[in-house]
Amino acid sequence: MGAPVTRPNRAETVFKRILVPIDLSDRNRRSIDVALALARQNQALVTLCHVIQSVRDIPSPELRRFYRRLEAASTATLARATRRFTAGGVSVSTLVSIGEPAREIVRLAAGRRIDLIVMGSHKVRAGRPAAGWGTISYKVGIFCRCPVLLVK
Repeated sequence: MGAPVTRPNRAETVFKRILVPIDLSDRNRRSIDVALALARQNQALVTLCHVIQSVRDIPSPELRRFYRRLEAASTATLARATRRFTAGGVSVSTLVSIGEPAREIVRLAAGRRIDLIVMGSHKVRAGRPAAGWGTISYKVGIFCRCPVLLVK
């Protein structure tokens, strides 16, 4: 028989702050499930975020209403995801920002001293591995200083 498994206290946990970038699709379920399990196990604080891709070369006054609608949709999606975490007893906050997604996620992770990013990733075809190099998850994995867990 092995030694009994004990749950680490908050001071001993590796992942105290987890960032979960999500898009507005239904593909986030697995990432949210993994992040929820890790947050419960580590008694971590979770930040759910969505980055609205900024449109370049168009004056911002023309896009103001467009961005407001996207922010409202993003906030609603994050609120639904938040309920899963609060029901599981996990502290969670949300954030919506506008910019280049990979850059914003890396900036958020550094600014909030995130210990782990849990995010979805597209599957890469064996015959075309280079096709996945331009994805947001690839860029975040390369540029982020903290560990990144990609959920497929």
